[in-house]
Amino acid sequence: KKVAAKTHKLPQVNVAEIRHQLGLTQMEFASKFCISVATLRHWERGDRSPHGPALALLNVVAKEPQAVLRALS
Repeated sequence: KKVAAKTHKLPQVNVAEIRHQLGLTQMEFASKFCISVATLRHWERGDRSPHGPALALLNVVAKEPQAVLRALS
């Protein structure tokens, strides 16, 4: 039996650009948003791309960084 389902494709984000807009170092950004520094560096170099929950988090950070910071504090 077929089931109707919606899938959502999140846009990719430029992690370095988001971090620079927030005025944070890699260490600060990683710490504030619970991301390992190594993973952040891979994303910024383009070795890897965020996906799944990390991509969702970064999309929200790009749009509402202060809301995410309040939620995580």
